[in-house]
Amino acid sequence: MGAPKLIISDIDGTFLNSQGRVSPRLRDVVARAVRRGVHFGLATGRPHRWLMPVLDQLPLAPICVCANGAVVYEPASDSVLRAFELSTDAMRDVVDAVETALAGIPHGYGVERVGTSALEPEEECFLITREYNPDAWDARFGVVTVGELIGVPAAKLLVRCMDMSSAEMFELVAPAIDPSSAHVTYSMDEGLLEFSCPGVNKATGVSVLAARYGVDASEVVAFGDMPNDVEMLAWAGMGVAMANAAPLVQDAADYVTASNDEDGVAAVLEHWF
Repeated sequence: MGAPKLIISDIDGTFLNSQGRVSPRLRDVVARAVRRGVHFGLATGRPHRWLMPVLDQLPLAPICVCANGAVVYEPASDSVLRAFELSTDAMRDVVDAVETALAGIPHGYGVERVGTSALEPEEECFLITREYNPDAWDARFGVVTVGELIGVPAAKLLVRCMDMSSAEMFELVAPAIDPSSAHVTYSMDEGLLEFSCPGVNKATGVSVLAARYGVDASEVVAFGDMPNDVEMLAWAGMGVAMANAAPLVQDAADYVTASNDEDGVAAVLEHWF
């Protein structure tokens, strides 16, 4: 592949190191690429409200694909450019399927609602049920019933089970989900499944970004480390998995680079820039 016209990277476990930092080496090579006219973006499972700690480490504010492709967000104008929302009926179907698949196993639900700004109150955009088993920061989230949770369309529906890994949950739940109702994936190992609109994944959001820039998929290099990156890596002209990536992600990639703690993204980009 020649020099890409669009660079897309997952954030956690890929663009950030284990300390949650963008290394000076990576920041510098991205800046060199952008100065040469290359477009750059981030594609993450995070909601757009959680981008600031990452963007604050960069000398630019790229358009980002968030919520596993369901939201395309422009930080410079604090605006949602495109959103693919999961319908209330689809969420009800998912909840019914999950209740059967995880019967007798403690679990809870959450949703990420799109909103219009990254500055909207967290408790209005990220809602959970009491069974969601919140982490330390979850005190900021709104606590509602399942009925209230799925009563408004959302970017993502989440199912959390602290007694299982995400892969174990996926094995039980995914076969029960009708693909015409929702797309299911996961971006972390600690008992969390993520549901989006049917057919919506990171590749969906990145293709919106590529079209905006007039870039073909063959001219895109994409980086990732978790199952929610698989479709994006397969779609891009060059899909790169991290050394710390899950095996199925490495199998889906064209190339495996060094880990996020060894500047794996920078090592690939330095080949061109």
